[in-house]
Amino acid sequence: MRIASFIFQEQPGYGVVSDAGVRPAPPAFRARFPDLKSVLAAGALSELAVAVKGSEPLDINTLAFSIPIPDPARIICVGMNYLEHIHEMGRKRPAYPSLFTRFNDTMVGHEQPILRPRISTEYDYEGELAVVIGRTARYLTETDALDYIAGYSCFLDGSVRDWQNHTTQFSPGKNFPASGSCGPWLVTADEIPDLSQLRLQTRINAEVLQSTTFSDLCFNVPQIVAYCSGFCQLNPGDIIATGTPSGVGFARKPPRWLKAGDRVEVEIDGIGILANTVIDE
Repeated sequence: MRIASFIFQEQPGYGVVSDAGVRPAPPAFRARFPDLKSVLAAGALSELAVAVKGSEPLDINTLAFSIPIPDPARIICVGMNYLEHIHEMGRKRPAYPSLFTRFNDTMVGHEQPILRPRISTEYDYEGELAVVIGRTARYLTETDALDYIAGYSCFLDGSVRDWQNHTTQFSPGKNFPASGSCGPWLVTADEIPDLSQLRLQTRINAEVLQSTTFSDLCFNVPQIVAYCSGFCQLNPGDIIATGTPSGVGFARKPPRWLKAGDRVEVEIDGIGILANTVIDE
């Protein structure tokens, strides 16, 4: 099941994506569960699938997409998590996942503009897989971790490299408003039983600049989720971005920075294409 969050006629909503469009959650259902995060918290995905059957599908082109979980309590990101990317950045293989956080206002949805900040020209692209947590989780084992995942989405970790590299702490370069994106929707975990051979591609103006399968991950999804559940309580709707593969703009000779007018697409097999256009702040 593919579930999108959106704005329609200036009102927030969510619904199930089909070839006919997006079947919105009806008013009575939204009275109980106002957003997708509350659906996950109640374990009500199967109820949602039934509730939307009587809804008239909305034309996908009339919707303004939000990120799949518009108000996540946590956005945790993993840095340096593909073996080839570790190599291109001149780093050693880490013993533990390298983590940082993003704020909610740094993220926009599918087809929403992303902002190149006015105080930097070193705005970089990082296509990633996002994991959305479906159940409250603490101290998970790697064996149990997949059972706590609601689904997956595409993620663009837009990075302002000069600010990222002011110190060893990544956070300043990762938290410029509207510099990243997530979407176009959440694909429930039952649709993707095996991530390992799925391919991720990042394209700028249709040119493929990143392309790999998840077999190149340094820490796989169960390892990441289990590790994060050790230092904090993961809650339904939390988002974990699992890192970017090689091919980032920073590592190219010369560097390839994003500029106004660039069309950025992050595509993952079985999930879809997250697309955004860069504008200047």
